[in-house]
Amino acid sequence: MPELPEMETYRRQLTPLIQGMAITGVEVNRPKSLNVDPEQFIQTLLGNRVVRIDRRAKHLLFLLATNEVLLLHLMLGGWMFYGTEEEKPDRTTQVVIHYGTKHLYFIGLRLGYLHLHSGSEVDALLSKLGPEPLEAHFTFARFQAECKGKKSNLKVVLIDQTIISGIGNCYSDEICFSAGLLPIRKIPSLQEEELNRLYHAMRAVLLEAIQYGGYMESPLFSGDPLTGQFDARCRVYDREGEPCLRCGHPIIKKEVSSRKCFYCANCQA
Repeated sequence: MPELPEMETYRRQLTPLIQGMAITGVEVNRPKSLNVDPEQFIQTLLGNRVVRIDRRAKHLLFLLATNEVLLLHLMLGGWMFYGTEEEKPDRTTQVVIHYGTKHLYFIGLRLGYLHLHSGSEVDALLSKLGPEPLEAHFTFARFQAECKGKKSNLKVVLIDQTIISGIGNCYSDEICFSAGLLPIRKIPSLQEEELNRLYHAMRAVLLEAIQYGGYMESPLFSGDPLTGQFDARCRVYDREGEPCLRCGHPIIKKEVSSRKCFYCANCQA
């Protein structure tokens, strides 16, 4: 599932491609991916323009010139591709937004969605999300406050979108590895120094992942040089049985609260 770095990579790469461009056509192949009648969706978008793309947690917000907002959550298996019909991947599309000869394809939106809202509706829908971990105001003191009173393990807390937004399975494991902490450790067992390590690891891992285009390898456009470059830099995620890059012991895969979890039992404590 796309997490904060993947969605931020989409935002940064897609903005110069479609911002300010007139929408010349819309296809809806799966009405269940929308929250409004397809005809209303199409009529709102035709001739409209995306004036800005924002990101909040794992969502992208396409702000339209007419003040409506397209709220995208790709969920499991969702991705986007921008290009000509000839360049399009051989995959089923649920929604397509046309920009002349180029098109923005929404692929794999079986669990995900592309909803049309007013600005106030979006604010209400996203109000329960926790703080953004890379924002300047998300200090170590704020991080401590968010963790205070939590009884769960690190994995569960890091992926809880009401505590900290944008982190999922992949980066929770990478953050714990970078901090040298077991993702199965309970929050109350952590000393202040360990929490501090976790906080700085969180910021460092997410920034590195954004720099290298996240871990999902499906390109956004033909010749995309960035998307998915972090996959080869993952230290533990999806590396079960491989030697730990820090100590050489095999990486362990375990199910934690119904989520797959990867870690080194030797150098994470």
